[in-house]
Amino acid sequence: MTTRIRRYVETDTGHRVPNHKSKCRHMHGHRYRFEAEIEGDVVEASGVSEEGMLMDFSDVNSILMTHVHDIIDHAFVVYEGDKLARSACELMGEGHRTVVVPFIPTAENLAKWAFEQVEPHIKTSYGNKLRLVAMHVRETPKSTASWYPSHSSS
Repeated sequence: MTTRIRRYVETDTGHRVPNHKSKCRHMHGHRYRFEAEIEGDVVEASGVSEEGMLMDFSDVNSILMTHVHDIIDHAFVVYEGDKLARSACELMGEGHRTVVVPFIPTAENLAKWAFEQVEPHIKTSYGNKLRLVAMHVRETPKSTASWYPSHSSS
């Protein structure tokens, strides 16, 4: 049997989807929720801090803060090929937080990006076989995208 846990952080982040057929082609922002889903065995080692856990939620939070939140919170994420949005961000000056990415910053692509940022930092302790199963990105209260590596089944 395995157990799964989830922990999330939220960011206030701007983006645009340049070729979108509707209003998402305009510069706008969201209150994103990046939620890591981790699977593994509960630590059975006696007397250790993680006894009875997969991983301490505060450790998951630290990883999410460092590798997702602190990179894109209060930033504008822009596709490297979106010359118009990049020019607009450049007009804001060097103090503007612009994060240029090699993909159109949809919720689906941000879920994959966040997974790739977090996954190397999920470490097995005490033989509990931890792995990041998925990254879930809530873009709006009614819209969530999830990214699972191809070897995962959920």
